[in-house]
Amino acid sequence: MVSFRRCILALTVLAMFIGLASAQTPLTCATNVSVTPTLRAEGYTEQTGDISLICSGGFSTGATGSQIPAVNIQVFLNTAVTSRLLPISGGPSNASEALLLIDEPGSGLVTSAPPGFGPTAPQLVCATPSTGCTEFVNVVGGQTVAVDAAGGTTSGRNVFQGIVNGNSVTFFGIPVLPPVTAGVSRVYRMTNIRANATSLSGGSAAGATPVIASISISGATSLQISNPTPTVGFVQAGLTATASSATGQNQCNNFTRAGVNTLSFAENFGTAFKTRIAAQSNTAYAGQGTATNQNIPGTIYNSESNFVLAVPSGATAGQADYGTRLKATFNAIPAGVRLWVSTTNVFNNALPVPSPTPAGGSAGNTGTTGFAQLVNSETINGGSTSGVFFPGVTSTDVPSTGNTPIVEIPVVNGTATAVWEVINTNPNAIETLKFGVYTTSTANVAQNSPPAGTGTVNLSFAPTPTAAFTAAAGAAASSSLTIPRFIADTSAARNILTINICRTILLYPYVTNVQGFDTGLAIANTSTDPFGTGAQAGACALNWYQGTNNPAAGTSGNIASGTVYTTLASTAVPGFSGYMIAVCNFQFAHGFAFISDLGARNLAMGYLALVIPDPGSGSRTATPMGCAGLTGISGQTCNATGEQEGH
Repeated sequence: MVSFRRCILALTVLAMFIGLASAQTPLTCATNVSVTPTLRAEGYTEQTGDISLICSGGFSTGATGSQIPAVNIQVFLNTAVTSRLLPISGGPSNASEALLLIDEPGSGLVTSAPPGFGPTAPQLVCATPSTGCTEFVNVVGGQTVAVDAAGGTTSGRNVFQGIVNGNSVTFFGIPVLPPVTAGVSRVYRMTNIRANATSLSGGSAAGATPVIASISISGATSLQISNPTPTVGFVQAGLTATASSATGQNQCNNFTRAGVNTLSFAENFGTAFKTRIAAQSNTAYAGQGTATNQNIPGTIYNSESNFVLAVPSGATAGQADYGTRLKATFNAIPAGVRLWVSTTNVFNNALPVPSPTPAGGSAGNTGTTGFAQLVNSETINGGSTSGVFFPGVTSTDVPSTGNTPIVEIPVVNGTATAVWEVINTNPNAIETLKFGVYTTSTANVAQNSPPAGTGTVNLSFAPTPTAAFTAAAGAAASSSLTIPRFIADTSAARNILTINICRTILLYPYVTNVQGFDTGLAIANTSTDPFGTGAQAGACALNWYQGTNNPAAGTSGNIASGTVYTTLASTAVPGFSGYMIAVCNFQFAHGFAFISDLGARNLAMGYLALVIPDPGSGSRTATPMGCAGLTGISGQTCNATGEQEGH
């Protein structure tokens, strides 16, 4: 856990309740944002910096027992406020997790305030956020303080929930007890204000867009604010996600958990990756549990959760649903291809990043290599077992090379999804988390399986909008949508895998069986060899051309690896004289033709079939040797993959 008190907080609170006699002055408040954070441009629920109003001076509010005047403090942002809504039964539905704290309760800072008041007071939440709570003046320990009842000695309410409406949050009925005495300050801290950063993601000339707060005061008294429009954050893209070069696999080969791609998620600033809460012990998944003491005012926790506190509605303010999640959405995966992913991040597809000991503990947040684990959904937050809060997926396999823990993810109609959650991260380092992708497929050329095609992937933070979670809903405050939540990938899908057809194209330039001649044809499947080439098998389509009245295409039938198919032109296409192109559904086909008079008594010759470079889905070009060294051919488009036949 990163837990420290900001200098400004200490100086401010130490000054409170010091009884220095002085002439009274008007009540004035200086605005302070002790830390101005960087917000992820992809995020709908980004944490803004705490706003503190540090107030001094003022005039006495009245005699002991009199009611303290109250104000409404409204904060507007230049984007929507998206703090979680915490509806109150019989009360407002838009009460939220945004909180206003008076005089840093629970901070434990040393002051001269009476015990139980100011920083030493317990955190007491007002149960009526739409009206605030009435408080009274009293003198305790020789000092004027706010109490909860006329003549009482118990601190008044010092935590108030905000009411969210569009791009503003309002704290109603905030008692204002002027410090009066020179050198004494009263602090109003506003925390847990979340913002929709996606609407400010365009950037600015300085490279980041500021989130601007505008503070308005209304009510029974007034507060003069020296800076009513503080900057509470800067918006910057939080993630750069890439995939390695697409791997080509041949349709005619079998693959078993073969590594095909490495996905990389790189944060653009040191706090773009966050754990669910700040791990406060070096125990397993300490950063993925429910926060119990993440409630010290002014502390920077560097987690998806902020200031966490139970409120009277029975809900918890400030608690995120999980840590930063990273999502891969696979698309257009060819039928017959099965997908595996690494369950943790890797150095490369064969070598996993070692797990911190223990995973999720506080010690794992001090190194420079973050750690993430696969979870079973982008929105599920698991259950609690002995304090562990993590819906991790257990590895079932290892890849064909290496010892990386992997697991299969289901492919449905060519689509699959994998989501990893960051469970250890160092906020003082920019980290890149990589994950391996692996495939299994069984060659069945006769059934065109797997079919030729290119699989792609989109990469983003998670969760992202779905049919139940629209972008419009995600951009507004909600009581049901998760925190955090993000926009979908705005980049083009990245290629990860290409299935290539296995075939060889043979040209027999002259074939005849007329005028007393015949042609013997042979096709050898040479995929069995002494070099370890995988054995392939398939049929060859025999395409006959003689200008007009071309015979229908024939087939060789399946040619097993290491065997030779033979036929006579007189048998296959009686009365034919022309050329033939054989398209064989395996690699390393080679052909031979032998033309002779009947019985080969007088004239005979043989030749090797020419191998035509496979044009794929394109067409052959007339440029024999490609475009190398050519400046262009009149009337033609030069194609660098020109026809370069060979024997």
